[in-house]
Amino acid sequence: MAMTDPIADMLTRIRNGQTARLDVIRMPASKMKTAIASILKDEGYIRAYKVGGEGAKRTLSIQLKYTPEGNGIEHISRLSKPGLRRYVAVSEIPFVRNGFGIAILSTSRGVVSDRQAREFGVGGEILCQIW
Repeated sequence: MAMTDPIADMLTRIRNGQTARLDVIRMPASKMKTAIASILKDEGYIRAYKVGGEGAKRTLSIQLKYTPEGNGIEHISRLSKPGLRRYVAVSEIPFVRNGFGIAILSTSRGVVSDRQAREFGVGGEILCQIW
């Protein structure tokens, strides 16, 4: 059966992996998932990510991050869904937890964090939020 929302599947795997205190989680890879993992790495929410395999068998491995205080990711949720897309202008990009979290957007400049989107002066589809 085909998956209707691979981004939501990725976020759920991350959430479940954090709950189970797994070191590494694996999932089918795509350009969008790899771009989201890159942003999570740059912002310090995960330790590392790696794409392995070739063609249709590519997999994305994400090494989760834990601290003595808790998980690297407290909350991760999908905002724009296949049934209800959410688009925002640059002036409407939300400040997640007053700047202590991030939103990930798909823009004309690629998949970027909310800070980068404001810096570039572009809006787009708001994919998810993390804190």
